[in-house]
Amino acid sequence: MSEAAANKIPVTVLTGYLGAGKTTLLNRILSENHGKKYAVIVNEFGEIGIDNDLIVGADEEVFEMNNGCVCCTVRGDLVRIIDGLMKRKGKFDAIILETTGLADPAPVAQTFFVDEDVREKTALDAVVTVADAKWLSDRLKDAPEAKNQIAFADVIVLNKTDLVTKPELAEVEARIRAINPYATLHRTERAQVKLSDVLERGAFDLDRILEIEPEFLEDGGHDHDHDDDHDHHGHDHHHDHGHSHGGMKHYHDEDMQSLSLRTDKPIDPTKFMPWLQELVAKDGEKILRSKGILSFKGDDDRYVFQGVHMMLEGDHQRKWKKDEARESRLVFIGRELPEQAIRDGFAKTIA
Repeated sequence: MSEAAANKIPVTVLTGYLGAGKTTLLNRILSENHGKKYAVIVNEFGEIGIDNDLIVGADEEVFEMNNGCVCCTVRGDLVRIIDGLMKRKGKFDAIILETTGLADPAPVAQTFFVDEDVREKTALDAVVTVADAKWLSDRLKDAPEAKNQIAFADVIVLNKTDLVTKPELAEVEARIRAINPYATLHRTERAQVKLSDVLERGAFDLDRILEIEPEFLEDGGHDHDHDDDHDHHGHDHHHDHGHSHGGMKHYHDEDMQSLSLRTDKPIDPTKFMPWLQELVAKDGEKILRSKGILSFKGDDDRYVFQGVHMMLEGDHQRKWKKDEARESRLVFIGRELPEQAIRDGFAKTIA
């Protein structure tokens, strides 16, 4: 990754339905002794209820905490706030941006692609969604935002798992996986997740996401012989409503799909870049998230990109290691994805 990219401050977008446990997590970030300096941007201070004993200095809307963190509210313009934070003395390890429980995370995430100044200093690190194990299934039925928050996530904190039975937990996880098979999932009680599991994840290090190819969906974590007729990389294998392996139900989500592509042949950048740009220009509304690691012909560096709807950002990340397979992998998550068109288009970019 270029030096400029390495110096960017990672931004975590924290989303989740009202009451799921975001506030508990934010309070931990603002009060735990983690030795890091985080800037936390929230919608309303009222929701967080900051412990007065922990505040060292309040300076017009910005509270400094005794563990070195800083907290401020989004009043109006997010770009202005980030700019203000960047001008403060001392650099932050990371910025955490909480979105309101009813919000679609897309516009917030897009801020980090659009504004030049913001792009120069920060990089979207990960979208973290806190979900309530007990109520998520209901929310997915009645609230499109809840579905978007799951589809957008790089990391899902499935909270309040102590309030549900094992079968209920398996069911809610299957629903999550039908929408987003690629996010890292943490089961928690009272949002007790290691902060390192949600902050400074290095979202561009897609390896972690792509390690969990959708295969694991098929067996619910139990080993069994794979049927050879499964398409391991498509979305085709969870059309079997309620079909279960080892007690795990599978759901196919009617309006969300995910698609994963890979090839071990080098990609032609002069074909790939125009294809990807054209794809998001045309179908970006339908594509909630896109990301990939690419091995370009004649290039010793891995190229990585990620996108939110029409916005894309990409960069050379690092040299390919001697022992790693040089393969290109892409993931798309969205509504009514033009799956075959994406597969065909990608195939044409192979050098």
